[in-house]
Amino acid sequence: MITVIESMTADGRGLAHIDDRPVWIHGALPGEGVSFVYTRVSRKRDEGRAEQVLDAAADRVIPHCELFGICGGCSLQHQDPTAQILAKQQSLLDAFSRSGGLTPREILEPLKADQPWGYRTKARLGVKYVEKKGRVLVGFRERGSGFITETQVCPVLDGRVARLHGPLGELIFGLSIRDRIPQIEIAMGDAACVLIFRVLDAPSKSDISSLEAFGVAHQVYPYLQTGGPDTVCSLSANAPELSYTLPDHDLRMRFQPGDFTQVNQDMNRLMVNRAIDLLAPGSGDRILDLFCGLGNFTLPLAQRALEVTGIEGDAGLVARARENARDNRIGNARFYSADLYGDLGQESWMSEPFDLALLDPPRSGALEVLERLAGLGVTRILYISCNPETLARDAAELVNRHGYGLVSAGVMDMFPHTHHVESVALFERQPLADGGPVLS
Repeated sequence: MITVIESMTADGRGLAHIDDRPVWIHGALPGEGVSFVYTRVSRKRDEGRAEQVLDAAADRVIPHCELFGICGGCSLQHQDPTAQILAKQQSLLDAFSRSGGLTPREILEPLKADQPWGYRTKARLGVKYVEKKGRVLVGFRERGSGFITETQVCPVLDGRVARLHGPLGELIFGLSIRDRIPQIEIAMGDAACVLIFRVLDAPSKSDISSLEAFGVAHQVYPYLQTGGPDTVCSLSANAPELSYTLPDHDLRMRFQPGDFTQVNQDMNRLMVNRAIDLLAPGSGDRILDLFCGLGNFTLPLAQRALEVTGIEGDAGLVARARENARDNRIGNARFYSADLYGDLGQESWMSEPFDLALLDPPRSGALEVLERLAGLGVTRILYISCNPETLARDAAELVNRHGYGLVSAGVMDMFPHTHHVESVALFERQPLADGGPVLS
């Protein structure tokens, strides 16, 4: 089948229409003429895979990784990185338009790091013992399947682990529990790298020795996880602390291997700076930081404000945030644990006034807290998002129900070569006109 690609879907596939039915085609870019084969037919849409590009787009490039198209870790390596981020920017603007016809007054310049490769400092790799092949595979899942990609090097992973897939497979093949390890989670700080081996059965003493020797040989620190997140523990009594720095703010942030941190620390540093520039706190401002994590935004904001109150649902992250404030000698940051999707009426901080707010919710967004936030007197809100659709939904709520204007918005290249989008939007309370808010 031959068709022309009209646009790009939110997950990085080319969109075409055949007999008025949408077809999502993997490996195709907007404007291209391609021949493709169907891979799935469903009620809502069909799916396909490009077999030959007949008329290549100007932004098409040769994929950096020979496994592109097989491995599910990346979806956009065939597109120039600059074009990738511009396409993501358009997807954000389209989402705003669909949700209440919103348009930012200012579209921010896309935020990009210098290096779009070797950026991932967090990842979850699948592990599979394949008896017929007599080996263990370690890597990301194949696109559209549960199989593990046979990988020797991954160009998007940090260089400390990018070439460890083969050695990890050999290590696990030699263990007594080779078929009882489903995944390895990678967590890296600026100086140390942790590998968390999820184990379904207890390793033997010999297994432990092999894991420890592997750690020494490859300068990584093996951990075990026998159950839930609270079971993660180091094999070594001398495992170093994980931490990253925010050099522009002279801050060092400590974290545990299972804690949420951004996957791209170079971009995280740029993102923190952009957040401060946009929110523009003054020395007399009281700021509310919702979904604050371990204080990634809270502490640099506290250096410029009267006080910052951080709220987070994970009690462990709250404890780490308090420790980071203490270690960095930040005395004007308070942290509380609260379910931000539940009833907040009894929370003490809900009765206090705030001037500014920052939100950095998970993919599900922050719809449940917006009405509460609007009632606290907040005049300016900065919203960080990893999901354009829920950001746009929440933006419509802030604008159309709570009297805020969408001042500016843009994207940040946190996840090069994937379809994932990190976005930021600034909202300001609008002045009253004719007894009601002026809406953008």
